[in-house]
Parts: sequence; structure tokens; C-alpha cells
Amino acid sequence: MKVVLIRSRYNPFGGAERFIENALGALTEADVELTVITRKWPTNANANIRNRIVDPFYLGSWWRDAGFAKAVCAALAEEKFDLVQSHERIACCDVYRAGDGVHAEWLAQRKRVTSLGKQLSVKLNPHHRFLLSAERELFTSPRLKAVICNSEMVKGEIERHFGTAPEKLRVIRNAVDADKFHPGLKEAFRKDARKTANIRKAAPTYLFVGSGFERKGLVAFLIALADLPDNARGIVVGADKRLVAFQAYADQLGLTDRVYFTGGVEDVLPWYAAADVFVLPTLYDPLPNAVLEAMACGLPAITSPTCGAAELIEEGKEGFVRDAIDGPAYADAMQRAYDNREVMGAAARERVLPFTPQRMAAEYVALYRELLGLAPG
Repeated sequence: MKVVLIRSRYNPFGGAERFIENALGALTEADVELTVITRKWPTNANANIRNRIVDPFYLGSWWRDAGFAKAVCAALAEEKFDLVQSHERIACCDVYRAGDGVHAEWLAQRKRVTSLGKQLSVKLNPHHRFLLSAERELFTSPRLKAVICNSEMVKGEIERHFGTAPEKLRVIRNAVDADKFHPGLKEAFRKDARKTANIRKAAPTYLFVGSGFERKGLVAFLIALADLPDNARGIVVGADKRLVAFQAYADQLGLTDRVYFTGGVEDVLPWYAAADVFVLPTLYDPLPNAVLEAMACGLPAITSPTCGAAELIEEGKEGFVRDAIDGPAYADAMQRAYDNREVMGAAARERVLPFTPQRMAAEYVALYRELLGLAPG
């Protein structure tokens, strides 16, 4: 079976790319021949995976995305594939994985933390207008056979915003490798990671992982951390073009010596090991891998109702779900999670154990076979 996956930019720190890395190996084992169409693919990628570089010239984000979409559709016309699966908003695909969720919904949530002036600039921004148009064209395309949603939240948003037929919307959750992400990492990494971050052995430590700090809710995390006792510490893992500004904001809150910014990292394992509780007050996130990884590592998880991972958290059992902009509510939940971290962490790991790469691959292959009219494998 020949399947092509489309992803424009490869970012080693990104959740979509980690999804692709997980899926590629598992799907290859299931006799799916995979090609990746992208602007750039890393030199150390799986040698068994064919890639095709499509990198048209562009200036600016609107031209970048529109140009890539046009070039991909032209490239697809030159070669026969059984299924075309896109991770970008491109209408010439059979299957779309809505890993980035619904842009219209993200903009609606973003209004909660932006000024009227910024909202107007977003409305006039040609890139946002292109994405909204491309999204509508995609979800209403007669070619579209299936949309892979990684949470029930995203499934509901697509049906509500675009009226896409419910039978086209399939929920396949992201996978997590519980052999790689596990509580035993503390023995290997905790001491050294805490030393690097200048965190004392007994200090309650809260972890935030996510690039794009505005969307991921770093402001609420910092406000909550400032409300906790002085011995509480925070670790912020992720890249952001406004990193210095967020560091300055942490200083204003009196967190200069209480929060450690790692920047973008390729290996998050030491930081999961260093933490006691995972916190992601995201304004909008379909299903972040970081939450699954943290839970697999035995960390209680606290996130927002506009995060698909909230569907995996029962109040007070695996963690807590709080409004993305309610800093004081996060502070309370963080303290409660820390006080019950052993029991809640064990429950968190148990909750995500079923979401294996093998299970995800089997669900993908079953969907592909169904769409191609083949008997179940």
C-alpha cells in the first residue's frame, strides 16, 4: 500500500513531527510504503522512508503556505499513490490529520487574551485569512474521505464549524512510548537535571513543556507559580521568539530564581524526571504529546478544557482541568496535585498505557484498508 504524508516544515521539537516519527516506523512494519513530501527532511531520518522535497520560493508566511500547497498538488499529479494524507491544510488530499486542530477555533480562543487592536490586525492579516479559507476548502472538499482527529474535542469543532459529515471524522489518539517515558527516569536523570536548574532536592517542581508560549499558556503558569510558596520551582521547556520577553515577565513576578528556562531541547526526558507535576494551561491544543509523555512518566497533569488531553483526566484522579487564563485556579490545582503526586502520578501513567504506537498504527492501517475497500488485515 503506497501512502504519502505531507508536512511542510520539519521541526525536531514539534509534536506533529514526533507523531510522524512514531507513525513511520510502526506503519512500515505493517507493509505500508511511505513517502513524505516536505520542504526539508532531516539527514538522520529513517533510511527506509522515501522523501520528496518540494520547496518553492516564498516571501512571507502567506506566500509560504499557499505556494507549498500549490506545489504539492502539482507534485501529486505526477505520481500515483493509493492514499494521500496531509498534515497541512491542503484540499488535494484523501485523508487529513487535524493535528493542528481548527484554526478558526484557535483564533476564537486567542481573543480571550489579546487586545481589540491585535484582534483587528489578525482579521486583516493575509496569512490568517488564507488559513481560514484553506481550512474551509479542505473540510468541504468532495475529495476528502476521512479526517483523523486526535481528540473528541477536535471532532466536535470540525463538525460544528464546517458541517463535515460525522462519518468522515475518525478519532485516533496520539501514541506514547511508555517504555521510553516512564517513572524510572527519575533514577537516571533527576539529580543532574535539578542541579542544572539549581533546584534543591525537596523543592516542589512544576514542569511546562511547549513551544509557542502564548498559545501554550505560559503566562497562566507563571502567575500560578508566583502564587505558590517560595520553595516552589518551575521549569519551562520550549522555544519561542519572544523568550526574552517572557523571562522578563517572570522577573516582574518575582520568579527570577524560581523558574528555569531551558529553551528548545531535543531530549525532554531529563526534565520529566526533574518534575513532580506537569502543567499546561494551553489556550488551544488538540492533543499535545507532552501531556501524554508526562503522564507516562508518572506525573499528575493539569491542563485546560480547550486541550484534547482534558478528555483523559478525571478530576482529582490523574490531575485537574482548569480554565486556561485562571492563574489562581492553577495554583490551587498545582498544590493539590503535588500533595497527592504519588497516587495521581500512578493513575496518570495507567490512563495512557493503552495508547501505544502499535495500537495507533493498527488504527491507521484499518482506516486505510477501509477507505481502499480492502478486507481487514
